[in-house]
Amino acid sequence: MTGRGEPPEGPPENHAGGEDEYRSLVFDESFVRAARLQEFSAQERMGDHALAVRSLPGRAARHGSRAALAIVVLIALAFATALYIGFRHPFPPPATRQAEPLRSTVVPLAPRGTVPGGTPDALYAASPAAEFREGAEGINLPLVRRTPSFSESQVMAALSTVREYLAGSSLDADVLTGATTRPVERLLDPDQRDQFDRSMSAPVDDGRHSATGWLVRFDARSVELADPGIRVQGTLAYAEVGSDTLEVVSDHTFTYALRPVASVPRNVDDASLFTVRRELRFHLDREDLRLHRLEVRTAQVQAGPQSCSADTAGALAPLLAGERADGRGPAGTDPYTTGPRTAALCGTLAVSSGPSRNPPADLPAGGSPARP
Repeated sequence: MTGRGEPPEGPPENHAGGEDEYRSLVFDESFVRAARLQEFSAQERMGDHALAVRSLPGRAARHGSRAALAIVVLIALAFATALYIGFRHPFPPPATRQAEPLRSTVVPLAPRGTVPGGTPDALYAASPAAEFREGAEGINLPLVRRTPSFSESQVMAALSTVREYLAGSSLDADVLTGATTRPVERLLDPDQRDQFDRSMSAPVDDGRHSATGWLVRFDARSVELADPGIRVQGTLAYAEVGSDTLEVVSDHTFTYALRPVASVPRNVDDASLFTVRRELRFHLDREDLRLHRLEVRTAQVQAGPQSCSADTAGALAPLLAGERADGRGPAGTDPYTTGPRTAALCGTLAVSSGPSRNPPADLPAGGSPARP
């Protein structure tokens, strides 16, 4: 070792002011503590040690251990803080969209004369429904394209759910007779089910709780289907009304062949046609698409032949073959009353000409083509 060594904290002060001739040979306590090598003792050197000295942990190693420990502690604190925040939820969850209640209008259409009767085939052939398809085949899907926020498959899912709702609420024989509501209810957004249940159990014509706003229903004690082949024609359209919502609008006309219950003896020509036009507006958000459900926003229904005075909140009241509308108008509306509003509406049944103006050959003598 050449030259003079200095202790780590610098040379000691020389109060005497002169050069200390023993300075290079004397090691103070701080110099000894800073040493990186230590000589084995005489007793240790008597062993099998090949080296005369051993390394001691320096300041850098001790400082490195402390820094590593500090980093570990900081990581543990950060992890604990993240867990605490995650469990406590300091930020409120994003607001979820609530489904709005259905608003519906049901308008009876009164015939101008006697309701014509005949066989279902003859009645259909002489009416505009001759051009319609049978059953769910008449509920056609439009050409499907993606929207700015929804893929083609999501649009198809929305249209398919609406088509299923229309079929369940307008074509299912058990729904039409009031035997069940399950095919309709299971497709509804949960926010609308209380309103739906009240409409089924206690229907009232207040624009919110009419059963016939949700579905087509007849009083099974008085009428039945004369032909299960219900004729259908209409359109479906869709549009994006927000980055999270698709709107589907349906406009379909359903024509039913009905007859009186327990007609004895049953006549093959005692059927009559009953027509229902349903214009429905649906909303479906991403959660609805995922769970295969929908929200019915509005329903505009026109149905006849019925009397204007008929109560159609719980079930439609068809006039059958040979019957006429009574002379009474719709139920009165008192603008001075409070509470739920009722708007009694009625229309006159006026049907365009069918494909043939001549009565079919199998129509009873004196009969005329049905114009429901």
